[in-house]
Amino acid sequence: MKHTKKLLLALLITVFISGCNLQIIDTTWKYDRAYINVGSETIICEIESWKDYDNSDMIQVRCKDGKTYLGHSATIILESGR
Repeated sequence: MKHTKKLLLALLITVFISGCNLQIIDTTWKYDRAYINVGSETIICEIESWKDYDNSDMIQVRCKDGKTYLGHSATIILESGR
């Protein structure tokens, strides 16, 4: 009986999670391009490296052209696989 309840609970959780676009574990760590919004301008750069900070919404992007941008995650989009 105890195993049946656990199995039923696991099935319910699976159904709820599979019905949404939730990614349990983030496995994307390599990004190719960044779109950085600065005022009314959008800067596009090829990413050399990037860093996000613990307990913060800030992202630092180092571009291949040598420039470095630090901004809020709401203004920076990282793209991969293009």
